[in-house]
Amino acid sequence: MQWLNEYLEKRTTAAEAVHEIRSGQTVYIHPGCATPEDLVAALLARSRDLRDVEIIHLKTLGVADYTKPEYDRSFRTVAMFVGDNIRQAVCEGRAEYMPIFLHEIEGLFESGERPLDYVLMQVSPPDKYGYMSLGVGVDCTLTAARHAGRVIAEVNPNMPRTLGQSFLHISEIHRIVEVNHKLPELRPEPADELQRRIAKNVASLIPDGATLQMGIGAVPEAVLACLGNHRDLGMHTEMFSDGVIPLIEKGVMNGAQKAIHPAKLVAGFVLGTQRLFDFIDDNPLFEFHPIKYVNDPFVISQNRRMVAINSALQVDLTGQVCSDSMGTKIYSGFGGQVDFIRGAAHSQGGKPIIALPATAKDGTVSRIAPVLEFGAGVVTSRADVHYVVTEHGVAYLHGKTLRQRVEALVSIAEPKFRDALNEFAYQAHYLRPKLIAVS
Repeated sequence: MQWLNEYLEKRTTAAEAVHEIRSGQTVYIHPGCATPEDLVAALLARSRDLRDVEIIHLKTLGVADYTKPEYDRSFRTVAMFVGDNIRQAVCEGRAEYMPIFLHEIEGLFESGERPLDYVLMQVSPPDKYGYMSLGVGVDCTLTAARHAGRVIAEVNPNMPRTLGQSFLHISEIHRIVEVNHKLPELRPEPADELQRRIAKNVASLIPDGATLQMGIGAVPEAVLACLGNHRDLGMHTEMFSDGVIPLIEKGVMNGAQKAIHPAKLVAGFVLGTQRLFDFIDDNPLFEFHPIKYVNDPFVISQNRRMVAINSALQVDLTGQVCSDSMGTKIYSGFGGQVDFIRGAAHSQGGKPIIALPATAKDGTVSRIAPVLEFGAGVVTSRADVHYVVTEHGVAYLHGKTLRQRVEALVSIAEPKFRDALNEFAYQAHYLRPKLIAVS
């Protein structure tokens, strides 16, 4: 245990650890359920001493007070995926959003295009060899840590020890802050009847032996709940939540037919509850890897029968998918949607799926829209889209003309909006002109 002396020498308090951070530097924060809340609070406490510190991260949990107006001179936030804790700040221009494919983020750190002065992260206690696991979130953080000037880590006995490419040695960390608090949790919302209908339609597309990628939200969780009678499912996904546990315990999800990483469930991070954290702890079924690998479309495509399930805010009649904004207001981010849509499209027997409710705002607005809302961003292009699923059915768009796409999408729109959608399609010449009967 020669590493132990080094560990003891690097121990300090959160306040002392962040005291080295200077104005104008860039600080990366470990996202998701690994958000290092004590270090973030300590950095915030230094706000009067700091000017123009760039804080960069994906979706974090917990408070993000550094985006409040009173800290505007001290901190600038750059979000590569927008969570609800900073959404208002982004929409009001007090924080910035970076549109980027998830698998390309680490390249910014590796190339030096986005140099990092500090990484604030959370890890498990060291094992007998001096290695600490990133636990619930390997994501982009392992790569960030290996290319940052300095690494400050909360060492938390509540962080699970996850396996795969998920470890840092004590020699790679510069300051250690011992903590003992629960990890931030993200509890899945229970699915309602509408979401269960969408999930049933999605589940009908999933064959036995499929390898799954699930996005975040009630619909992917509801899909998992529909798969109890399937066999030999696998998983290769950027993230997963508590919904996989019953399938694994039942023997449904075992990875037995996977082409790569057979008998292993591959992911980059988890967003879930303590039950999930306990389940993945030292569990050899799971392999965690950096997102640049997990979300590489070429890697994804090597899985047979790869089924990618992602959500959307709006789909227009030609198949363009908006997933990150409501008009000009940024809502989330690109995430891994395009990574997995393209990977699944090139998989043998793969199925890229976009799933969404047919309406929004209590049924007053059709999500199958004539055109995307003004300012809305196209995350997934019309050429990338294969399956679109609502509670009203499944539309298959790949290789279809605009006319065929309109007909398919109108058929899964809310019935009360179908006449208006068809009328727009006639006016836009997506559909052939109506023939006028001659008496």
